[in-house]
Amino acid sequence: MEPSRLLLYCRAGFERECAQEITAVAGEMGAEGFVRARPESAFTLFTAHEEAMGADLAKHVALRSLVFARQAVRVGDLITLPEGDRVTPIVAAARALGTRFTGIFVEMPDTNDGKSLATLIRPLTPHLEKALRKAGVDFADAGAGARLHVFFVGGLACHVGVSDPVQASPWPMGIPRLRMPSGAPSRSTLKLAEAFGEFLDERSLARLAPGTSAVDLGASPGGWTWQLVRRGVSVTAVDNGAMDAALMDSGLVKHRRTDGLSYRPAAPVDWMVCDIVESPSRVAHLAARWIAEGWCRETIFNLKLPMKKRWEEVLRARSIIDEALGGGYFLRMKQLYHDREEITAYLARRKKGSDPLSHGEE
Repeated sequence: MEPSRLLLYCRAGFERECAQEITAVAGEMGAEGFVRARPESAFTLFTAHEEAMGADLAKHVALRSLVFARQAVRVGDLITLPEGDRVTPIVAAARALGTRFTGIFVEMPDTNDGKSLATLIRPLTPHLEKALRKAGVDFADAGAGARLHVFFVGGLACHVGVSDPVQASPWPMGIPRLRMPSGAPSRSTLKLAEAFGEFLDERSLARLAPGTSAVDLGASPGGWTWQLVRRGVSVTAVDNGAMDAALMDSGLVKHRRTDGLSYRPAAPVDWMVCDIVESPSRVAHLAARWIAEGWCRETIFNLKLPMKKRWEEVLRARSIIDEALGGGYFLRMKQLYHDREEITAYLARRKKGSDPLSHGEE
């Protein structure tokens, strides 16, 4: 069976933006439908008016192209579970999707209610896995091509669906489990660490190596600079505020006490990173100029979103970058788990054909 609905996990409070985005993407793919997005639920559900069109959308939409979704799962109807036997209906729904999966994620929304659900679901999980095996379901087959998801929205209701392990998040609930590193001067360091994992593959990470150079705009106290220094990158930290003393003792950091928006490098650098508290449009202009002027080759920056019209602000930032660069660039945006009222973006010059999801490529 090909599931025809698309379940998207997101940050609580951003259901509306997630719904607006998937509606726009579906429209571009010719799939009209409607979205259920209850405020503070941490997920949205897109249902196409035509089931075949919905199945095609659910199968082909790329999670990495979406800004607000943490995970994308193809699901069928919501399953109501009898209180005395939650396992049997789930097993039946899983069997309808196949018998071979690369793995199984038993999940719940990333909310306070979801945390309460975890207490109920955790002891249920081994019984569910045992029942699936008994029913002939193998969820340890690396070549199966689909991962099984059981997403509880309440104690007696869940969605059962599948995701593509190549396209989908490898983390349960789409949440990367990153530890706060000892020695890092602020928790903001986790945002850049997650951004590296989200936007860069092994080959790209090789460009963050000893001997490369970077500028960190809005660096104080040095959470993002720390991520660069630990890789041996030489960093110019730009901020009127103080920098962490241990970072300065590394010998890899030069501190420039000036405004990050007006700073210009004396010579081109490999990377520019930016976590300045400023309007999204102004930061988008700034990042685009650093690429357009050749001041850096690649940049990762945060856009602090307003309380209202967040999706519109994302579209505006994309438009600003497109107008400034006029093609031949690669742009990805994502609301990371360690972001709050913001999204993180990666921008670089790219040659034609370097990435199928590039915006504005020539």
